Amino acid sequence: MGKINESLKKARKIVIKIGSNTLAKADGTQNTQFMEEFAQQCAELIKQGKQIILVSSGAQVAGVSTTKEWARKKDVHYRQALCAIGQVELMHQWRKAFQKQELHIGQLLLTKDDFKNEHRSLNIRNTLFTLVDEGVVPIINENDSVSFDEIKIGDNDNLSALTAILWSADLLILFSDIDGVYSDNPKTNPDAKLIKTVESIPELRKSIKIGETNAFGTGGMETKIQAAEKVTEYGIEMLLANGGKTKALTGLLEENAKGTLFSVK
Repeated sequence: MGKINESLKKARKIVIKIGSNTLAKADGTQNTQFMEEFAQQCAELIKQGKQIILVSSGAQVAGVSTTKEWARKKDVHYRQALCAIGQVELMHQWRKAFQKQELHIGQLLLTKDDFKNEHRSLNIRNTLFTLVDEGVVPIINENDSVSFDEIKIGDNDNLSALTAILWSADLLILFSDIDGVYSDNPKTNPDAKLIKTVESIPELRKSIKIGETNAFGTGGMETKIQAAEKVTEYGIEMLLANGGKTKALTGLLEENAKGTLFSVK
C-alpha cells in the first residue's frame, strides 16, 4: 500500500484546502463543474465514515465572475468589496454542489484574531464539532472583506493548518495546481523531481528552490511548507496534491496516487 492512500484510508477527520487556481477556469471565472464533482467525492468519503471540513479560497474569483467590470481594479477597497460579493456567490455554488449529494453546508469566515482569542477559538471548535457531528460540511474562508494587516492570516494554506490544529484533525490535504513538492519548479525545469515523502522539513528547505505565488492565489510553496510545519508539530500529517486532476480527492485512495506527504514520527 502506498503511503498516500494509506494515510487517507486511516484518517477519519480530514481538513481539505482548495486553492483559487483550482477553483478558477483559464479565464479566471468559477469552475462550477469542478465544485460539483468535488462535492460528489466528499460525499463518497463521508459515506465511508470520514468527517470533512473544507477551507475554500475563491471569493475574489467568484467576485470577478459576478462583477466582471471590477476585474482590473486593484484598489484595496474594491478588492475587499469584490470579496464581499464573491463570498456570497462562492457559497451559493458550494451549496448547490453539496445539495445534489443531499448534504448541507455551513459557513465560517475567520481572521487571525479568532484563533488568538481563547474564547473565540473555543466557540469555533465547538461549532465545527457540532456541524460535523450533524453531518453538515463546514466551509471556511478568511474574512477578506474586513481583514487588514494586523488581523490577516494572509493565505488559506496557513488558515487550513490552524483549522486542522483547532479541530484536532488526522490529516490536512492542500490541493494546488501541481502534483506536490518538487526539487525545482516543474513548469520551468523538466528535470525537477517530485518529492513523495517529507520527514524533515528543515532538510527539505535546504534541498529545494521555492518559487513565487501564482496568478490567482495568495500563497505559494512557502505558505504550504509553513502549513506543514504547523500541523506536523501537532502530530497531523499533511498531503500536498494536484486539485486539477480527475477525481482529485478519491484518486488519492489509489496505489499510484501522486503527491507529497509530510509525515509525522
